[in-house]
Amino acid sequence: MQHTEGDSNISPRRRKWQATLGVKTRALADRDAAVFMRQSLSTPVMSAVTKAEGIWIEDADGRRYMDFHGNSVHHIGYGHPHVLDAIADQLRKLSFSPRRYTNETSVELAEKLAALVPFPNAKVLFTTGGSDAVEVALRIARAANGRFKTISFWDAFHGAGFGASSVGGEATFRSHIAGPLLAGAEHVAPFHCYRCPYGHPGPENCGIACAKMVEYVLEREGDVAAVVAEPMRAIPVVPPKGFWKTVRAACDRHGALLIFDEIPTGLGKTGKFFAFEHDEAVPDIVVLGKALGGGVLPIAAVIARGELDVAEDFAIGHYTHEKNPVTGRAALATLEVIEQESLVAHAAELGEYALSRLRDFAGEMPCIGDVRGRGLLFGVELVADRDMKTPAPDLAEDVFYRCLQVGLSFKISAGNVLTLSPPLTITKAQLGAALAILERAIDEAQKAQL
Repeated sequence: MQHTEGDSNISPRRRKWQATLGVKTRALADRDAAVFMRQSLSTPVMSAVTKAEGIWIEDADGRRYMDFHGNSVHHIGYGHPHVLDAIADQLRKLSFSPRRYTNETSVELAEKLAALVPFPNAKVLFTTGGSDAVEVALRIARAANGRFKTISFWDAFHGAGFGASSVGGEATFRSHIAGPLLAGAEHVAPFHCYRCPYGHPGPENCGIACAKMVEYVLEREGDVAAVVAEPMRAIPVVPPKGFWKTVRAACDRHGALLIFDEIPTGLGKTGKFFAFEHDEAVPDIVVLGKALGGGVLPIAAVIARGELDVAEDFAIGHYTHEKNPVTGRAALATLEVIEQESLVAHAAELGEYALSRLRDFAGEMPCIGDVRGRGLLFGVELVADRDMKTPAPDLAEDVFYRCLQVGLSFKISAGNVLTLSPPLTITKAQLGAALAILERAIDEAQKAQL
């Protein structure tokens, strides 16, 4: 089973970190532990946040961290004044709209999102979270072609609900108490050119075997409703050239829909508004969430081709806050910020800078096996042996806590991948300072293990 930092099995290094927290922060963390149920990944807490602004989070004792994780909600930073003002204004005008009624804000948001996707006559549904939105997409697929089977990828995350966990591929959400899950949820190995599940040395030699396996299963099953996937894996892994074109063509041949989960990668994170734009493959359904609420309120959206609006006799969403004007206004304001501040282009520009700098640095660091990503979602994979690609989870943990100690927070994925996802509003100077912290921590951690 792959692990990330934050698992409930606390390492000695984690205990040392907790001992460095200030008095007020530790007191709040203790109160948290006394009342919240424990679960993997979420407990015990890393710290206690009392302020979040821009790229920063601050704990109860005034200790600040550049947040390069943010659960993928902070594309426009924390507490953006345009979003806060828009929410306050909406609260004064209309704070709630009962289901089966509509309101100007929700309609405007749906119109805006429908206009952003590259297919005509798009239709929209809102939910309060990405997991629910994924399950709405699955219901639409079943209604559209009368099938129930899906193909998705091992190691993917699509949410914590039973349907979303079924198409997801992480053991933490699928195994033990999670089952039994949905019937017909088939999985194949994901694309990962650095660690090819099929053992190929690189995309120039494999004929995109990972995409051909999707095609193979579609043909063998014959009755798959949809392929469900992240267009770019958020851990992160970039698809090989031609992967999604091949899968898109296979879906068309076998009557399956293509559903892209853009919850962590959409809204400009990868340097294009939708991550799938990098690969010239247009899905049938797009799911958005997390950052859509501006890092303030929970809202997710399902955007589907107009011809998939065929479930009028069924309840496929039916959520109490389906057309909440306050969450809708937060989303509209978020889209306005992304457009007005040219954040998509900004992410592309700073992403090139970060990847170039990290790749140059990797040439000097034997412990760096791979640097990859798009836009402002990038990762550094640490290895004990570069030739053998042996994962180095202890080294990754050491680097993480060294960075945290001096004010940089991020996530460890797959046990040994330093995954960095800064807000799109970050300046080049701030990004440069963060990369300097990371580079110093890697250098120091590598020397400490010699």
